[in-house]
Amino acid sequence: MIAIRPFTEEWTGAVRDFNWRIASNGFLFPGQAAANHFIAVDGDAVRGGYILRHQQFWFRGEPRDVAHYRLPLSEGIVDKAYVSLGMQLLRHALKQQPMLYGLGMGGVDKALPRMLKAMGWGLWEVPFLFKVNRAAAFLRNIQPLRKTALRRVAMDLAAYSGLGWAGLRALQRPLHGVSAGGVVNSFDGWADEVWRSSSPAYGAVAERDAETLNAFYGEQNAIRLKVGSAGWAIVLDTQMHGDKYFGDMRVGSVADCLAAPPDAPQVIGAAVRFLEQRGVDLIVSNQLHAAWVAALRGSGFRVGPSNFVFAASKKLLELIPEAAEVHMNRGDGDGPIHL
Repeated sequence: MIAIRPFTEEWTGAVRDFNWRIASNGFLFPGQAAANHFIAVDGDAVRGGYILRHQQFWFRGEPRDVAHYRLPLSEGIVDKAYVSLGMQLLRHALKQQPMLYGLGMGGVDKALPRMLKAMGWGLWEVPFLFKVNRAAAFLRNIQPLRKTALRRVAMDLAAYSGLGWAGLRALQRPLHGVSAGGVVNSFDGWADEVWRSSSPAYGAVAERDAETLNAFYGEQNAIRLKVGSAGWAIVLDTQMHGDKYFGDMRVGSVADCLAAPPDAPQVIGAAVRFLEQRGVDLIVSNQLHAAWVAALRGSGFRVGPSNFVFAASKKLLELIPEAAEVHMNRGDGDGPIHL
């Protein structure tokens, strides 16, 4: 009989064996025991696990304890004998914290989002927006658009002839008169003021005070930008190598941000200008709140297909307003580690 219990040191070897068995899935469970890491134990074997990341969310200025249901993995991925374990893991997590959310998950058509929807969770795609900074590199590397030989030839021709840049320039709105954000080493009192002044304006937003931000982004490969007194952004500048989406492009990303909704265009403009000046090929961002989507579009971004999903448990759903009022991006998941 499978029992779900906290991941403690004596199970390290069994977790390593579990990861070896599911390696073809592409995701692995953390190999070191930690608080709020749970494993599914079957005799002396581990058959699955999940992580809870506890945090405070604010709903129109009112705080509530919420948890992110992270990295649920089951041996059912490779062995049908354990196909029901995913449901067992989820039910165990809901007993720990009924106010749960999921984020990412590869798209609404994947197994986990489908299971969550069947259990009455609310699901929303988090819009994916992109802006091309170097057309030739984009056309030569954007893998989803290069799936056939004919497309590859056409895009290579557009890249080398300059027609691609002319077409993209017509579609994208250039920035004028926008200053880049300033790099800071950490968040302090100014970030607390941004949090205090902006958080009541959101229907739902995870706590983003200075202490929380420094703890979460302190060890991540992230660039912290301060945008005057208006707000801040977390951006990345990543050289890709054979990526299944971006090929060998240099990708800039606006991974996290905060300001009062009317100041979103100023923050996005400053982050985009910063990344453009660094010479990235492409800039991307996932944002749910309407003000941040509008700010990105106003800075010349286009909307693309999204595989980034926000899911809210039944209890959390009771407090969630319209999705367009929820401030949600990659900072509410695992952060920018996959960009």
